[in-house]
Amino acid sequence: MNITTEDNFLNIDATHPWANQFSILRYADSSTSSIPHGFFRNWLDEDISNANYGNFFIGRASGCGVGSIVKYDSNQQSLRMGRFISGGLRLKFLLNGQHESDSISMCMFSIFGNGFRNLPPPQYTDTILKNDIWIGDEVLFLGGSTIENGCVIGARAVVPPNFKSEPYGVYVGSPARLVKFRFSEKIRELLLNLSWWDMPMDWIKDNNESFLVKLQKIDEGNAIELLTDLVRKRKYI
Repeated sequence: MNITTEDNFLNIDATHPWANQFSILRYADSSTSSIPHGFFRNWLDEDISNANYGNFFIGRASGCGVGSIVKYDSNQQSLRMGRFISGGLRLKFLLNGQHESDSISMCMFSIFGNGFRNLPPPQYTDTILKNDIWIGDEVLFLGGSTIENGCVIGARAVVPPNFKSEPYGVYVGSPARLVKFRFSEKIRELLLNLSWWDMPMDWIKDNNESFLVKLQKIDEGNAIELLTDLVRKRKYI
């Protein structure tokens, strides 16, 4: 498995309290990310952590819960997780597993050997989770989906193939559907402009008080003022 992460990655912390459940990635800015043991699987449900079997990128401060898996069928497939992703228990990312349905049969004849052949299975595009995403327990992702910044994916949702979300949307159900936005259009625009997940951890710590404000509970004008001030501060870094 080709696993890549941020440039400021330091090491795997084998002494972390969660090391029995996760590989804990440590970064120079004091953040960590977590990959559950047994996360990388093939279609035989074998662990492929050490195989050359696909691509996985994880950003800082991200992780999936215990029991989560990502299934690869070949080295063509890729899962990319951005920064500050909070994933629940038993998530499933099925990056492919398609059969060709335009030919006479969908059977994978080649598995029988003896000269049998079939068309190569179709491939989904990369599965991409951007930044600051909260994923509830037991969500199923089919390949080729893109989850935008700031989204919530409700527990047990089924994210269909080639799905494209809206930033800061809340999605539930099977198939997943937009039920609301977390904030007004103006607030969402400012948050995307802020892109706080790209800032150093020290900057986030210095402005931590602003992250404790419930934007939905205050006057929108005050929320706009707060975010505008953070955007201004961002420009001086």
